[in-house]
Amino acid sequence: MSRLDWFVLGGALLFVVLWGLYKGRGATTGEGYIGGGRDHRWWLIGLSIIATQTSAITFLSTPGQAYVDGMRFVQFYFGLPIAAVVLSVTLIPLYHRLKVSTAYELLEARFDLKTRLLAAILFLIQRGLAVGLTIFAPALVLSVLLGWSLHVNILLVGTLVMIYTVTGGTKAVAWAHSSQMVIIAGGMLLAGVMTAHRLPSHVSFSDALHVAGGLGRLNVIDAHFDPNNRYNLWSGLIGGTFLMLSYFGTDQSQVQRYLAGSDLTQSRLGLLLNGMIKVPMQFLILLLGALVFVFYQFHTPPLFFNPGPVKQVMAGPDAAAYRAIETKFARARTDQSLRAEAYVSARHSGDAAEIALTKHQLLQSHAESEAIRREGVALIEKANPGTNPNDTNYIFLAYVLSSLPVGLVGLVIAAVFSGSMSSMSGEISALGATTVVDLWRRLIGGSQGQREVWVGRIATFAWGCFAMAFAEYAARLGSLIEAVNILGSLFYGTILGIFITAFYVKRVRGGTAFYAAIVAEIGVLLCFTFTSISFLWYNLIGCVAVVGLAWAFSLAQSQSPGAGPVSPA
Repeated sequence: MSRLDWFVLGGALLFVVLWGLYKGRGATTGEGYIGGGRDHRWWLIGLSIIATQTSAITFLSTPGQAYVDGMRFVQFYFGLPIAAVVLSVTLIPLYHRLKVSTAYELLEARFDLKTRLLAAILFLIQRGLAVGLTIFAPALVLSVLLGWSLHVNILLVGTLVMIYTVTGGTKAVAWAHSSQMVIIAGGMLLAGVMTAHRLPSHVSFSDALHVAGGLGRLNVIDAHFDPNNRYNLWSGLIGGTFLMLSYFGTDQSQVQRYLAGSDLTQSRLGLLLNGMIKVPMQFLILLLGALVFVFYQFHTPPLFFNPGPVKQVMAGPDAAAYRAIETKFARARTDQSLRAEAYVSARHSGDAAEIALTKHQLLQSHAESEAIRREGVALIEKANPGTNPNDTNYIFLAYVLSSLPVGLVGLVIAAVFSGSMSSMSGEISALGATTVVDLWRRLIGGSQGQREVWVGRIATFAWGCFAMAFAEYAARLGSLIEAVNILGSLFYGTILGIFITAFYVKRVRGGTAFYAAIVAEIGVLLCFTFTSISFLWYNLIGCVAVVGLAWAFSLAQSQSPGAGPVSPA
């Protein structure tokens, strides 16, 4: 990067840290540190909710996901607006009325302590692992940019975030989120505009969309029902709704954001704002990836976007063979560019037969170049056993560094870092809060004074360290945007099932709910291990299993000899 890019990147990150420290000062009680003072307005809540879920993974992996698989991933978010409305009517009023600090406090009042602890521990496990992925993504950026050790980068990024998160708590996180969202929106918007601008002068935006659509990258809606297909309309509306209900209704990293609202209306509006913005936002990020794909129809892309394994193979005995494949790939891509030009020209002429012919030729040329690319990837795997053949996470980064102008590169990288920092800060803050409220405060019986602030800081710091340790493993997980959502889906259905049972299955008591959740979670893990069912359906399976098993266990218990009547809670 140029000096200007480094200046833009460094200035943006420094501002975020200092702004978070400034706004988070003055937390002297446990409630102030965890709850943020409960004085946040709806727009701050909405921005904070969006920022918490908008990690660097969103900007590194999502455009790459569109590049390799099209835009069907957007269907994953179709359940979000539905979930936002349902939660605004049901859970949020209950949280405000009971003045809870975490979502899991409700479960002890309805069931018992062990069920509350089970839900809290499931959250701590999955969110503690997931935040490791959000640290790995920007650490990967630094590794590529500077050639530093990935281990050093993970430590650097994690430490930067913990400076203001550990110090200022929830209020510092929320206000840092507001500045991060400005950087994120500006960087990605300018990247999209510049990508469209850098297409050949005779290729309009409409032409670009037709090229992307002709090559299968605008596959936004898939109405075919297939439980083994990860992204279709039904998995998004059904499985996605259950996932979003659990994520926004029972995941403390999200619940903590709107619990900080000054009143019920502010919390509701903040969550609804997120429901309105998130789907269009993800659509535009995926569209950016599709535009990058079109850009590379007229320019030759790298054979493999991850430069590390390429350097290794070029330093070994297979270097000549790899160069030969690169040469063949470059020729194939030159032919593909000519076919793309012909397709655009045919569209301008309006000749339907010529359009159909040139589109077929473009598809054929694309298939040939992809076959050559697979040869190169196979050689990389042969030369470097254990190398991840999936370079999805590197596509957008490689494009930014090689194709965007000076200054904008720094801003886009700042957006990537801001996304990671916003997500990580919100998540480790929630992990610290859950540890304090549901474990330390409940089991040890600590006070809510200055001592609890320090316990919260220690817990937040410890979870940050745990997440950094798991980040060391993240490189093995393929597409990060898929990995983080698969990880969440392994637990969210079970947690949501516990909450639904608590609210709507009145005959169930604490013991039956606890054991039903244990069995359901084992079932979800078995589905993940031994079946090809799409991960979005795990949310429905886990939720239904908890509710059904809890009801069945309760019924069996009430019918057993000597059992007394079951009293509703």
